[in-house]
Amino acid sequence: MTTTSTVNSLVQPLGEFPPESVVFGRTEAMQAVRDRLAKLAGANVPVLIQGESGTGKDIIARMIHAASPWKGGPWVKVNCPAIPGTLLESELFGYEKGAFTGAYGMKPGRVEMAHRGTLFLDEISELDLALQSKLLQLLQDGQFCRIGAQEDKKVEVRVVCATNRKLEEEIENGTFRADLFYRINVVNLHLPPLRERAADIPELVSYFLEYHNRKYNCRAKPLSGELMAVLRKYHWPGNIRELENLVKRYVILGSEEVISTDLAPRPQDFFNAEIPVDGQISLKKLTRQCVRELERKVILKVLQMHHWNRKQAAKALSISYRALLYKIRDAGLPSNRAARQRAVEVPPKQEVAAD
Repeated sequence: MTTTSTVNSLVQPLGEFPPESVVFGRTEAMQAVRDRLAKLAGANVPVLIQGESGTGKDIIARMIHAASPWKGGPWVKVNCPAIPGTLLESELFGYEKGAFTGAYGMKPGRVEMAHRGTLFLDEISELDLALQSKLLQLLQDGQFCRIGAQEDKKVEVRVVCATNRKLEEEIENGTFRADLFYRINVVNLHLPPLRERAADIPELVSYFLEYHNRKYNCRAKPLSGELMAVLRKYHWPGNIRELENLVKRYVILGSEEVISTDLAPRPQDFFNAEIPVDGQISLKKLTRQCVRELERKVILKVLQMHHWNRKQAAKALSISYRALLYKIRDAGLPSNRAARQRAVEVPPKQEVAAD
């Protein structure tokens, strides 16, 4: 049997919320999110939150639950990529005794634990097609079936989903069901990246500074105007999460240098050049290798930004689709969905030698 402590560990507390003025800031895009959240919170319809990693999808999902009529019910979060695919079905839907080897007792799933509350599926694009089918049934008629059970169970649950991918492209690639997309996308909230919210950075910095000063019992001073100007111009690939980590590091270490050093452009080590013993280096070959490696890094970054949609990447790079395919092969980059998970920005070994 599942113990009460196990169930309680999955039904999570909502935690502390920043003030709404900090969460939503002053940009038009976030004000639109705020208005839409206020309207949808009371309606038991699925919500899809989209945005880059680190833009605050988790906190928006928790705010939806806290503003809903079911705020007194359970808040159950499922981080889909964190649970291996073979275990995710049993984690979501539970199982009966004897359903498979090792199933010595009955275990309710997280869907069941979220009854009369909110089920938050983070990074829903990671669900395989079989699980997507079972989730679709839950959304259609509020029913699901434990593994090994003979009858369906009925639950009342608000489903909120989040993803950092464009699900329309996943549908095109055949990895996400179109019918499920239309079910979870009844109301859509798109969170803009921090680089499009530069006006909100001072207030975010002020909040994180106060919060982490209190948490770590520190007395770090407000950031200088010069550094704040740098923060507003930075491109923030890690979004709000990256900003918070920088402020946290500043609070603990007490020096603006820990921030300015991280934000300063670094010289790129495109390759580890091995200087020949005679000291002879071909400048032409060296330059060619540097350009090739820089091109590889740019292509990889653009592919990642467009979730490995090569047609969109080619358009963004202003080159033909055929040219991009050639460059992907030439640079040794992965060209399919399975390999993209293993892609790292590690250049192939190169040698510098005289012509």
